[in-house]
Amino acid sequence: MEIREVFAKNLRQYRKAAGLSQEELAYKADIDRTYVSSLERCVYSAGIDVVDRLAKILGVEAADLLRRSSSSVFAGKRKEGKPSVQSSGRKAGSSRLAK
Repeated sequence: MEIREVFAKNLRQYRKAAGLSQEELAYKADIDRTYVSSLERCVYSAGIDVVDRLAKILGVEAADLLRRSSSSVFAGKRKEGKPSVQSSGRKAGSSRLAK
């Protein structure tokens, strides 16, 4: 999926989750309503300043609007056979006996 498509999908998803119409989001971001529609349909790509403004209004980080879905090949995967490690550096489930 192209980054423009990722942005469009995330923008629509976060906008709807915030309960905002395209018109309301556009008004709050001080951009034209048709521009929001165009962004969500991948007609235009947004400049970094617009991405930041939209993110602030939606209550997310700009990076969230550009983040690929969790179905990404690298997301949340760990190599097979490697034990989980706690922050202390010990293997998960191991305990240390105090003497």
